[in-house]
Amino acid sequence: MMTKERTIFSTKVLEIGTESADFKSIGMAVLFGDEAPDALRPSCFIIEVVPISEQITAGMKLEVDNQVYQITAVGGEVQTNLGRLGHTAISFTGAKEAKLPGTLYVEQGDYPDFRVGSVVRIIAE
Repeated sequence: MMTKERTIFSTKVLEIGTESADFKSIGMAVLFGDEAPDALRPSCFIIEVVPISEQITAGMKLEVDNQVYQITAVGGEVQTNLGRLGHTAISFTGAKEAKLPGTLYVEQGDYPDFRVGSVVRIIAE
């Protein structure tokens, strides 16, 4: 029997900061809504700020276009910051413990190819 996936967060990349790719070497991507401070904007992928329909937990999936990553840990501030400011850092390290409160940790995998118009979703099954 197929389980019905629920999308609990879905947004689009609106703008790609000029220095955002610099974080690829450490396996990290920084998302921020359009209100991103000027000092941070160049290092961010600017996204549409949208509400999150339920609590984000480890075991859910993060999807960037067609690349899917299992969420391994969720920092304590991710829910509030992502829902209110469109802000979180995504760490592609597979860490099972959230060391940074504003960071969403996902399994290691190929770094996503963020483009303007890329869809970023969090899915629960």
